[in-house]
Amino acid sequence: MAIINNRLTKEQYEKNFSDIHPPFETQDAALVEANRCLFCYDAPCMKSCPTSIDVPKFIKQISTGNIKGSAHTIFSSNILGASCSKVCPVEKLCEGACVYNLMDEEAIPIAKLQRYSTEIAMKNNWQLFKRKDAPLGDGGRKKVAIIGAGPAGLSCAHTLSKEGVDVTIYEKESKGGGLMTYGIAAYKVTPQFCEDEVNYITAIGGIEIKYHQKLGVNVSLEELQENYDAVYLAIGVGLARQLEIPGEDLNGVEDAIKFIYNLRNIEYSTVAVGDKVAVIGMGMTAIDAATQAKRLGAKEVTMLYRRTEHEKPCTQVELDIAMLDGCNIIWLAAPKEILGQDGKVNAIVCSKMQLEQLDASGRRSPVDTGETFTLEVDMVIKAAGQMPFESLVKNYSIDNKSGKVVINKNCETNIPGVFAGGDAVNGGKEVVDAVQAGKDGAKGILEFLSRKDG
Repeated sequence: MAIINNRLTKEQYEKNFSDIHPPFETQDAALVEANRCLFCYDAPCMKSCPTSIDVPKFIKQISTGNIKGSAHTIFSSNILGASCSKVCPVEKLCEGACVYNLMDEEAIPIAKLQRYSTEIAMKNNWQLFKRKDAPLGDGGRKKVAIIGAGPAGLSCAHTLSKEGVDVTIYEKESKGGGLMTYGIAAYKVTPQFCEDEVNYITAIGGIEIKYHQKLGVNVSLEELQENYDAVYLAIGVGLARQLEIPGEDLNGVEDAIKFIYNLRNIEYSTVAVGDKVAVIGMGMTAIDAATQAKRLGAKEVTMLYRRTEHEKPCTQVELDIAMLDGCNIIWLAAPKEILGQDGKVNAIVCSKMQLEQLDASGRRSPVDTGETFTLEVDMVIKAAGQMPFESLVKNYSIDNKSGKVVINKNCETNIPGVFAGGDAVNGGKEVVDAVQAGKDGAKGILEFLSRKDG
């Protein structure tokens, strides 16, 4: 067994990491699906969208050939509607709420139709929004600093820019997009698409992104407070939760976040993967790590989860992708120890679990039965969750709960003029939730700025 790169041919890599949800091939195909929509009154699909996209309206616009109007409807609610159409778990959101599900009919492919309109708009660079003019007088435009160019930060920036506010985003990486660019499987959304989307969003004007600017390293909160009228923290999460078991420091043990990050930044052929890989966890990140390990050429990939399939945090659609890729799954298994030889992983010992009483999450708690089993592996990928940047927020005396920033109804922290939203507040939800958080943050900031003027 060995952890090596360049396991496949160039053609195999291209096939394995091609778009898993291809778009409509023709306009007629999109029209056929759009015309299936019942255009429900008080539509459940719209209610289930965290950003409240008017789904019946944008689909009706597609059916009448008004693609620009359709894109405007989508982007008015969700400026990252293009990427959300690729990565949203629509089976538990809009498409899951489609009334056709109650008729034993296939749901309207809302995400695919949303992708159809938004990609045409981006390809043609249709700028569908205009900034408000600068206010009269000596005050000029207000200035807001945003930390993080991920979905929450970009959504907040675009909303503020529309209202005439000048925005500067401080981003620690070399590219914008946050999770979209660095933390999602390459076969769902490409880095190039993410770059195009960031450019499309910032093309409205009034948004500057400063890269390689990390809060607490290159820029301080005090400095931003002094130079801007308000600050929005969209720092997300990113610290991988450790297993805290023996052998975790062996060569061949890797965080899923780092593994996916490398896949997003370098050629697939240069990313090393083991012959036999164990993935710890069953969330979306775990699925992405497992499927991509298989698509990089791993012979065996086994996912280990301490609960049963009924309690899995990922969706069934995501799990099906892993199973179709040939990943093995062992339920009721928790890692106990990672074994190695000459400093390298060669096996993982797991405890057999059983479920007992409900815990705080509403799921039955896994309890060790005392029995164990051993898997021969040469690589272990940890995807047991991500933690907030607790030390960072505590360093700035920001109220928090175990690192998750505490905000009021206006998205403001305990520090006046400092707002927050997205994963930094909720601990990690869907991209579409972060987009809505950015909109909510912008609303709170605008109210704050108007009070300052008053």
